[in-house]
Amino acid sequence: MSKGTERKLIVGLDIGTSNVKAVVGELLDDNSISIVGVGSHASKGMDKGGVNDLNLVVQSVKRAVHEMELMADCSVSSVFMSISGRHVKCQNESGMVPINNQEVTQEDVDNVVHAARSVPIAAERRLLHVLPQEFTIDVQEGIKNPIGMSGVRMEAQAHIITCADDMAKNLVKCVERCDLVADQLIFSALASSYAVVTDDEKELGVCVVDIGGGTIDLVIYTDGAIRHTAVIPAAGNQITSDIAKIFRTPISHAEEIKINYACALKDMVSMEESIEVHSVGGRPSRAMSRHTLAEVIEPRYQELFELVHDEIRGSGLEEQVAAGIVLTGGTAKMEGAVEFAEEIFQMPVRVGAPLAMKGLSEYVEDAKFATAIGLLQYGKEHLISQLSTQNKASDGVWHRIQSWFKGEF
Repeated sequence: MSKGTERKLIVGLDIGTSNVKAVVGELLDDNSISIVGVGSHASKGMDKGGVNDLNLVVQSVKRAVHEMELMADCSVSSVFMSISGRHVKCQNESGMVPINNQEVTQEDVDNVVHAARSVPIAAERRLLHVLPQEFTIDVQEGIKNPIGMSGVRMEAQAHIITCADDMAKNLVKCVERCDLVADQLIFSALASSYAVVTDDEKELGVCVVDIGGGTIDLVIYTDGAIRHTAVIPAAGNQITSDIAKIFRTPISHAEEIKINYACALKDMVSMEESIEVHSVGGRPSRAMSRHTLAEVIEPRYQELFELVHDEIRGSGLEEQVAAGIVLTGGTAKMEGAVEFAEEIFQMPVRVGAPLAMKGLSEYVEDAKFATAIGLLQYGKEHLISQLSTQNKASDGVWHRIQSWFKGEF
């Protein structure tokens, strides 16, 4: 949120293994978001979604947030943050409650979701999300919105996502040392799905695969609800490491080569193309074949995609992902990645960039900003819900005042 202004600002902070991305959006009167500021800085002190050097992470966050604030001409005090890492786990649970007054109210829905989340969680775990999938009233199943319906008892199925409490505390500590408050921690792939997936895809069945620098985060939707989430502790940094070792070039230049010249499928690259590769130890640069580069990268992409395929198959939902795969994250943008993924998954694949943004949208129309923009969309729903609750509370107070006056006069 902003300090000392009337603007309704929402801030998304994505602290990734490779980059920290901060985006601030303004909630407009039509409940859409206008991007007003963007900041991005190389991430240091992170490894596979976890903090391994607090001070370095703090410095990276400060620089990204400062850049964003300069662009937006504002000062922010709180953020919606992403979280990832192999410690993130999921489970599907159910709960049941009796229906008061034979008609379902919001209170009944809250109660049944609370019953579903009341499963024992280890002391070292933190509850991130309780995501309702569908409701059952008496014998009627598959209900999306039960409010107003009649019945005696109601059951809810919910998807629960938890994380290691210590890992979450470390991320929150980084933000607090930047004089910011973490409004909420959101699982990275869930945030990305808010930005890049359509409602039609969610209904038909889709898998969002967010390939970052340190982890691959995935979330599977079927029938409009989340059924499975997972984190695979392998991603784009391994490709960079392969290039650096095999071509004997500094990590920074290997990353540059990966971004500018790499291709996931060697058959898509001409044998004649060459690139300049910097050497280490002051040795002169060399010319190398781009086809050779693709030969190094292709086996690593195959390994990453096969890990994802194994996870989808293991979830038991492979046959229900009719809309296919949406790849997002910085590593998803590589030439040949979509074609290679379609070969391995044997289903439609597309690269997901943030959809339908207003304002400075040209700065964020990129798959690497999917999580940060998704955090804004998630934050928007949170803010709208908060404002609605406040309005209902004030309406209730006004109603009681009116009743009191009517009773007195």
